[in-house]
Amino acid sequence: MLKTKRTLALMLPLVALFSTASVAETVKTPLQYDDVFLLEYASAPAPRPSSEEIVFVRTWMDRQSDRRRSRLWTIHADGSQLQPLTANDQNAQQPAWSPMGDRLAYVADGQIHMLWASSGRSGQISNLQFGPSSLSWSPDGQWLAFSMFTPEKRPAPVSLPGKPEGAEWAQAPIYLDSRQYRVDGAGYLPAGYRHIYIMPAEGGTPIQLTSGDYNHGGTISWASDGSALYFSANRRADEHEQPLNSEVYELTIESREITALTDRYGPDSNPQISPNGDWIAYTGFDDRKLAQQNQKLYIMRTDGSAVRRLTGNLDQHISSFEWAPNSQGLFVAFDAQGKGTLAYQPLEGDLNILTDDMGGVAYSRPYTGGQFAVLSNNRLVYTQASTEHPAELAVLRANDSPNTITQLNRDLVAKREIGKVEEIWYASSVDERDIHGWIMYPPGFDANKQYPLILEIHGGPHAAYGPYFAMELQLMAAQGYVVLYTNPRGSTSYGEDFANLIHHNYPSHDYNDLMDGVDALIAKGFINEDELFITGGSGGGVLTTWSIGQTDRFRAAAAVNPVINWYSFVLNADMYTYFSQYWFPDLPWENPEHYLKHSPISYVGNVSTPTLLFTGEADHRTPISETEQYYQALQLRGIDTAMVRVPGASHALHTRPSNHMAKPAYVIYWFEKYREKSE
Repeated sequence: MLKTKRTLALMLPLVALFSTASVAETVKTPLQYDDVFLLEYASAPAPRPSSEEIVFVRTWMDRQSDRRRSRLWTIHADGSQLQPLTANDQNAQQPAWSPMGDRLAYVADGQIHMLWASSGRSGQISNLQFGPSSLSWSPDGQWLAFSMFTPEKRPAPVSLPGKPEGAEWAQAPIYLDSRQYRVDGAGYLPAGYRHIYIMPAEGGTPIQLTSGDYNHGGTISWASDGSALYFSANRRADEHEQPLNSEVYELTIESREITALTDRYGPDSNPQISPNGDWIAYTGFDDRKLAQQNQKLYIMRTDGSAVRRLTGNLDQHISSFEWAPNSQGLFVAFDAQGKGTLAYQPLEGDLNILTDDMGGVAYSRPYTGGQFAVLSNNRLVYTQASTEHPAELAVLRANDSPNTITQLNRDLVAKREIGKVEEIWYASSVDERDIHGWIMYPPGFDANKQYPLILEIHGGPHAAYGPYFAMELQLMAAQGYVVLYTNPRGSTSYGEDFANLIHHNYPSHDYNDLMDGVDALIAKGFINEDELFITGGSGGGVLTTWSIGQTDRFRAAAAVNPVINWYSFVLNADMYTYFSQYWFPDLPWENPEHYLKHSPISYVGNVSTPTLLFTGEADHRTPISETEQYYQALQLRGIDTAMVRVPGASHALHTRPSNHMAKPAYVIYWFEKYREKSE
């Protein structure tokens, strides 16, 4: 047998020339940690007007720089003519075709670039101080609108005397007085706001159209005659007291006059004008101060009149939408039962579901989320999800099956055996509600054997997992573990009521839903009940530390960027004005009992489970001070614990591929340390 294997290995280069499929089936091995550098995914599809060409962003992992890199590629709608458009040394994003399809604007390394389709030449056309976003072409193709952070000069209020000439004093103190002074992923912010600009499409000096102490971002849409822009913003002096209360505005370019077109209490955002120029579609909801509120789809006339809600009684969150070319309806995207769904909503009539396999852009863990765009003849191009690889592009025609047009991860799938994923439903012991989840099996799974189990818990908590590729979970399964991931109460995509079962009550019975999932899997007969492990990130870190304060059934736990003290969290997190109003009934000092009742730190005295803590040092969403509190509490109690601090990492730990690799590697190291060892 050994001789046969060696002979086959020597023959591989020759055999691969003739039968790639059979070779792949023979030599596939489980995923390795550094396979994170093999991952690629498609995003931001941008169809060229009146053409079969589709430009998209192809993201890959640069092993040398340990960075995600993105490049623009082009492909025909039938899957042919796949070609790169931009160079590897450009980090290209945000492709946007001109109305005539003769030029492609995009952003690369913080500047606007232009590619001329006729010549294939491209070049930088801007010289901006900060990176632009939301590129939008004027209808005549003469102008580009975009939003950009605009700094404000704010001299320090104190000038220190006595510094001798040439002296080297300490760096001057930094004076802060803005409410939003830091953001996860960006760190401490300079003074200033995001404003809207226009710039000639051939390049030139940007013209600032908005001003004031407000942030203007998100979707920018042009009036059909090019005289005005439509955008969304929260232009209230007390916006910190009403953090979600945005409106749709019309900005007349010549006069700079800004007029609010909506006026309800709640967010109104993402305005898109119809192709015929008669309607504006937008998303929003009436704010009831609930932790999870689904965005609905609305249309109104361009003067703000005749407001009408579409999508009927759909109890799901509209994540994105785009007008059909004939202006008689809109294509919409939302999640339903953990699956990314695309549908068509006519202006008059019922919603028509088209597909439920959109997703794949959240490749580290199996979160929902995807992107789409409208092709000619009412076809869609979208990011297609799979449990075996990150997002590929697919083209869909109504009443037809999707056609996958890329194979960006063909090399990964050919050489590695990806763990199979199986759907599971079970009843909650709390109230008999149906709870949804998925089982990920290790390569070579044998139902007659006993396996260790990892319960992996999603964050949010108002988010959802689904049947998607998840590198972190696959790497754990590759080490011989069965991995269970579920959508307990509080998860999105099962309706607002299900999501708000934990409103002002988190964690609570979502813990029971998780334990019921473990019990349901144990009942299948292939799980070793003495080798149960638990992990999760962010909200999943909350539920991990909460769970080990309620039960000792797990041999070890790994809590990734957790919150363990809601009182300190609300006063440290970057989104504190939102969290304090929507997640809790009162401010911390007004109701400390409520905060502590739901804080894992309150139950640390019950913990006997060895616990690993893993958090980025630059995490401003769930600051590392939360991890440090729990670590020190466990140390005081003499519980086996370790803390992994990731230098420079924000809440999005997987942004650097090496950190993406380190996270599951440390989790498995910790679990292996406490597994039953055969004598």
